[in-house]
Amino acid sequence: MGSDSVMANAYLHKFLTSSSTISREIFDLGMFAATKESTKGLSILSIVASTTPFIGLFGTVVSILDTFDNIGGAGGMNMIAAGVSDALIATAGGIFVAIFAYTYHQILKRRAFELNAMIRMQRDAVLASMAEEK
Repeated sequence: MGSDSVMANAYLHKFLTSSSTISREIFDLGMFAATKESTKGLSILSIVASTTPFIGLFGTVVSILDTFDNIGGAGGMNMIAAGVSDALIATAGGIFVAIFAYTYHQILKRRAFELNAMIRMQRDAVLASMAEEK
């Protein structure tokens, strides 16, 4: 049967042309390679999504501490309000980045899952058609 049953542009084509027989193991190699390729960089994106709110919070704390340090004796409500406003910008920035990083992470993770499901379906279809031919 060879790779004639799988389109030349299919992801599994290169794995099926490397072997003279089609087996579940060849398909599993393709699935592992596809998983590795499709999840590349997801851990970094996950780290960005989970740490940016804390980095923003750290910036807020530093800015609030700086505001209190500058109040000294001549600070009024205007100075406090401006310092708090600057501090909250750091928090908003961290949350803003986290929202997009987390959303993109989930979209890519879902696509990787769908790719693996597609490869499993292709594997099962090809193996079932081989079993019918025997």
